[in-house]
Amino acid sequence: MSQLKVLIVGASIAGPTAAYWFAKAGANVTVIERFPQLRSNGHNVDIRNVGVSVMRKIPGMEAAVQAKTVPMEGISFVRTDGRSYGIIRATGNPDRQSLVSEYEIFRGDLAQILFDLTKDNENICYIFGEQVALMRQDEPDDNGPVTVEFANGFPTSSFDLVVACDGATSRTRAIGLGRGVRDDIQSTNSWVAYCSMPQDLLAGSKLGHAYSAPGGRFIAAGADPSGMTRVAFMGIHPRDDHDAARPFREAMERGDDALKQLVAQHYRGAGWKCDEAVEGMLEAEDFYATEIVQVKPSCLYNGRFVLVGDAGYAPGPTGAGTSLALAGAYVLAGEVGSRCKGDLAAGLRGYEERMRPLIDDLQKIPPGVLTFLAPQTAWGIWLRNTVFALICWTRVMEFVQLVFIGSFSNPDKYALPDYQWVK
Repeated sequence: MSQLKVLIVGASIAGPTAAYWFAKAGANVTVIERFPQLRSNGHNVDIRNVGVSVMRKIPGMEAAVQAKTVPMEGISFVRTDGRSYGIIRATGNPDRQSLVSEYEIFRGDLAQILFDLTKDNENICYIFGEQVALMRQDEPDDNGPVTVEFANGFPTSSFDLVVACDGATSRTRAIGLGRGVRDDIQSTNSWVAYCSMPQDLLAGSKLGHAYSAPGGRFIAAGADPSGMTRVAFMGIHPRDDHDAARPFREAMERGDDALKQLVAQHYRGAGWKCDEAVEGMLEAEDFYATEIVQVKPSCLYNGRFVLVGDAGYAPGPTGAGTSLALAGAYVLAGEVGSRCKGDLAAGLRGYEERMRPLIDDLQKIPPGVLTFLAPQTAWGIWLRNTVFALICWTRVMEFVQLVFIGSFSNPDKYALPDYQWVK
């Protein structure tokens, strides 16, 4: 096969990572992003297990991430009056992380790092302000290239492979699989909203603060190196209440102003510093909100169209999305461009086979994790706080982090192949 021609849709984390590895395999790569520029906003993300393994395979990436990690000493869980009942700190060992990751970084900073590592590669071209309008297979039996028509003026082109990396609500997934945007989405009946504000909600503390209020309300705040305070509001509803997230989705269709009003209504009067956070959120220019979902298509590819990252396997509240995106991009390029030497059918089968066990494991939502984050009742919060305070002030917490969280964060838990790259 001549030089592989790849279209990647989405320039966040999975997209530039896939571009890097496909270029290493000798492919010619075009990355399109529907926004007019690289998105610099976003919440904290963690790099764990397989994500750490992939990061360490890219020269310079680990050092760049360490230079941009969130300067947070730990997380303090507080009561309504602001008193702490438990603190979790980093372990200091990036290979055995706690709930506080040694590689915690703002999503926008990680996207910028990956973009900077790939933007000058002669085999990679970025096109902003563009998206896919239509795709069609040129030959029967999926043996021919994919012709892609674009929405905003980029000329119609043919590609050997189209890779969707445009998030859980991927429009490209819907086009490539011939399904609705939500057909492969499973809701967790939860949502989250992020923003930053100039108000110092933490009185100079380098500890992040987390607070729960009845009704499944969870808020977390942390200091930003710029002096701003970053805040996350979560609305967590019982898993069996299938219509609980509907008001959020309806507000999302109406835009950010409607979403801000929904979050404000949900959090006003909830205690601690929620009212201050709400006022800052209403004025925030970087507000972003999304439903917390899992994506579970029956297959990760269709012909010469394939899914990577949240577009194919968003994990929901497990905290593994970034690591899965990094691993998926690496494995896809490795299987298609290295192990199978451009044999697309064999490479895509290999990608599915290698990623499925990893996806199935990292999409498992630990029992009770959402209830722990945000109990629905005042009694539930009291009980959670009491139990958590007990384990925080004993060696039980160290044991839990070593056995459960440490295993989840261990970069050696999931073995990734070592591919032979052209470059």
